[in-house]
Amino acid sequence: MNTLEIYRRVAQAIAERDFDILDQLKPIKPTHFNWVTDVFEPLNVQQHPNDLALIWKYNDQQQTYTFAELAARSNQFLNFIRKHDVQYGDNIFIQLPLVPPNWYSYLACIKGGIVIIPAATSLDVRDLEFRFKSVFPQVALADQANAEKIDKAEKTTGKKIKVKIITEGTREGWESIDNILSESIEAEGAKTQSDDDLFYFFTSGTTGMPKIVVHTHYGYPMGHLTTTTWVGMKRGDLHYNISQPGWAKFSWSSFFAPWNVGATILGYHIDRFDPKEQLQTLQDLKVNTFCSPPTSLRMLIQEDLSAYTFSLRECVAAGEPLNPEIIEVWKKGTGVLIRDGYGQTEATALVVNLPNSNVKFGSMGKPTFLYDIVIADDDGQQLETLEEGNICLTHNKENVNGLFKTYLNDTGRHQLVFKHGLYYTGDKAYKDEEGYLWFVGRDDDVIKASDFRIGPFEVESVLLEHPKVLEAAVIASPHALRSNAVKAFIILAPEVKLTAEVAQELFDYCENQLARYKIPRIIEFTHELPKTISGKIRRIELRAEEALSKHKKEKRPNEFYHDKY
Repeated sequence: MNTLEIYRRVAQAIAERDFDILDQLKPIKPTHFNWVTDVFEPLNVQQHPNDLALIWKYNDQQQTYTFAELAARSNQFLNFIRKHDVQYGDNIFIQLPLVPPNWYSYLACIKGGIVIIPAATSLDVRDLEFRFKSVFPQVALADQANAEKIDKAEKTTGKKIKVKIITEGTREGWESIDNILSESIEAEGAKTQSDDDLFYFFTSGTTGMPKIVVHTHYGYPMGHLTTTTWVGMKRGDLHYNISQPGWAKFSWSSFFAPWNVGATILGYHIDRFDPKEQLQTLQDLKVNTFCSPPTSLRMLIQEDLSAYTFSLRECVAAGEPLNPEIIEVWKKGTGVLIRDGYGQTEATALVVNLPNSNVKFGSMGKPTFLYDIVIADDDGQQLETLEEGNICLTHNKENVNGLFKTYLNDTGRHQLVFKHGLYYTGDKAYKDEEGYLWFVGRDDDVIKASDFRIGPFEVESVLLEHPKVLEAAVIASPHALRSNAVKAFIILAPEVKLTAEVAQELFDYCENQLARYKIPRIIEFTHELPKTISGKIRRIELRAEEALSKHKKEKRPNEFYHDKY
């Protein structure tokens, strides 16, 4: 079965809600593959040129692009950078907010064999210097605010970027993106090999300095068929993913997954997150499929969901484990069940709750059709049912899935995660009798206290069920007798006053909901939690701050102790 036929079969499986046929799909990697010329153009541009590919919205502005229009614009972009001696195998550094050039530059670079290096707009000059020293780009694409950062970082390297393109206004040394409009709307695609590098993702760094994850031309787009099936989108749908460019989730759910089946993407650019505006947009534009991190969902469910009329059919959440309370409130307010899923920058959707599946609240779901996932110990031995261990993927050259190729320039880290014929995700979970996986936490996040192992997610889930808690992050706090004590950082719900009485109320609540050894012994109220650009809580920062304060024997502001600390 050729690759294009596999894409058609996946679309059919979603339309018919018959996901059993996916297990019969066994992709065989071809020597050459280019997702734009081999999938996007034949399935979307040639067969459905006038279908809407993208709706872009910002305040009162709105722009629409058909598949034919986006293809033409991407060809102009590719022709333009080729005129500036940008060649197959070169790199492009893209640091843009959520604006249309993100989408057509991606299409152009995939078609031309240019390696894409996405960067979040929140990165500063120091972050860019780290990236440029690791991989120096031949092309830069940015708006005014980020162009200044790029210029400063470029100067420190002593090298010159071949061409820098700015999306608004003018800047010395930069080409206006409007200059691409004089180029031909036709462009020849590069004959890219399946194993050629396609993306360099600098990871969000929840446990240390960013790693450079290398994805390939065949593995990554093919792997995102699991993301497409998880969301359950199909041609004619309008899909909205709350995500900013610069991290892998944008390529997941705001690029490959919708266009794998010809759905329309909503690019909703915002200056700040306003729950009411988000819900109004979901209603007014009649969004059908929706993906959001739990961080955003926690804010959305604070609103009166019954005041809106939605056209939603499928809702999924990713980035952090989904707490049961969010699922219940969202289902009551919208009539749609949010389905959890689990994946990584290093792969695609690995474990999910599929549409129409029997969802167990709190479970990540079951492995997707391209991946063989096991729970294993550190020696590679598969563990028994309900036994906590490492989430691992079986790994061999014959498997075709969305697993990354390597960590660029880091063979030591590569060898650390690829061993015993497995890829170790760095996350802990267990599998129940029906094959559902239950997340415990990142290996580094699991708390070891008084010889017990405590997964932070379980404690956080209990706290988040309390009506006065908006967000929670649980870590290990150094303790003289227990080795560590469980500590919870908490953001209170709006209009809840920070008092010692509220802290005691939460201690009492946890005592009634958790085993004694899992109860938080310290609660610290805060107004914000450190997070990655993808919305994941950076517990590594919280642990570092906590270790320092305990070493200095300091009592932090708004910190309260259990009477049995």
